[in-house]
Amino acid sequence: MRKQISIEQLSVGMFIWGLDKLDLETAAYRYRLPITDLEQVRMLSRCGVRRVEIETDYGADVVDVDTYAHAGSEPLPEPSPPTVSEGPAQEAALPEPTRPEPVHPEPAVPEAAATETTSFDEELTVAKRVYKDAKDIVQQAMTDLRMGREINTDAVARVVDGMADSVLRNFAALTSLSRLKCFDEYTFFHSVNTSVLALGMGRSLGMDRATLHLLGMGTLLHDVGKTRIPLAILNKPGRFEPNEYEIIKEHALHGAQILSNTPGLHEGAIKPALEHHERVDGTGYPHQRKGYELSQFGLIGSIVDIYDAITSDRVYHKAMPPFKALQFLYDLGKKGHVDTGLVERFIRCISVYPVGSCVSLKSGEIGIVAQVYPDQPIQPKLLIVRDRDGGAVTPPETCNLLEYEPGSSRSISLVLDPATIGLNPSDYLDRPEAALAGC
Repeated sequence: MRKQISIEQLSVGMFIWGLDKLDLETAAYRYRLPITDLEQVRMLSRCGVRRVEIETDYGADVVDVDTYAHAGSEPLPEPSPPTVSEGPAQEAALPEPTRPEPVHPEPAVPEAAATETTSFDEELTVAKRVYKDAKDIVQQAMTDLRMGREINTDAVARVVDGMADSVLRNFAALTSLSRLKCFDEYTFFHSVNTSVLALGMGRSLGMDRATLHLLGMGTLLHDVGKTRIPLAILNKPGRFEPNEYEIIKEHALHGAQILSNTPGLHEGAIKPALEHHERVDGTGYPHQRKGYELSQFGLIGSIVDIYDAITSDRVYHKAMPPFKALQFLYDLGKKGHVDTGLVERFIRCISVYPVGSCVSLKSGEIGIVAQVYPDQPIQPKLLIVRDRDGGAVTPPETCNLLEYEPGSSRSISLVLDPATIGLNPSDYLDRPEAALAGC
């Protein structure tokens, strides 16, 4: 039975069927979910919800909750969610063990025509331009939102088209640029990198162009909710206080709300904004949804969002080297926080030694990974920057490990933290590109 109650009556154990705030109702796709934590209630209240509709067949009634709390009994068991039919799913098949279908599957989209492939070097020139255009578009979109204007979805769609086409022609070129960071413009670069990495994963999963476009749109705009966060908190030069962190967490709901109200935006593109901080084990936010309740776009978004965040310099943490970041993600998967199969797919996608990694060869030489080959993940192309005696190699020597037998003196023996040996990979990789990007 469904029942209208005030937000003050909403409590753990109840099952929400609807809200009185229509924009949020749309953002959460009919907003059907169990309340498992009082923080969900507080977040809905802060976003303006005053009344909700609960379904007592799937969760507790008002009286039941009051009686239960008064009696001091054990916590209510988590209710099983109802089946929500929203049309056929089109998720790319994974070779890993299958997981339950998400409650909100991706929309069915038509197959796109095949795209002609290009070499890494040919595509890199185009990819640099596409990357810069995407960064400019994100910056403009967030400026528009803070000024009370709507997002120019046509402009966003055009740049995402360019990104999707680049990834389909040669996904290694554009994804190699995800190492670009800029401390002073973190939000913009992070949005582009998240989208670039998500598109690389989507291509690896076999998504067609139309699905890639939706994924690219959603991940490029996944952080637009931060425009509703006070700049004094967002740009705070230090760690957040607990109350500030609660405000920061609201950006996921704000983002879904903004995108739901944006004309011409497909609902599939809203999922990364809403779900990129959710976790498979239900420990994320804003709704503590579990893996079977999350979309594939949301699961991908969470992985690439974490990876780019931990490989970026922030006031409160130093950037983690790519190899260590992949180990960190893999550990998160083993602990049940993120989808293990998608983490393994991500590692295969960007390679064991992502572009920008610093490695030592058996010869004693030190190199920086400049290009990866998904089919030969342990034999990337390097720039040798130090010789076997530790001396600088000027100019750096290009060394393609594909030309050497695995196990030879020119094979990787160790991954290094470049900061500990006084190297900055960006000083060697595409220096004109860094200037082009504004850093």
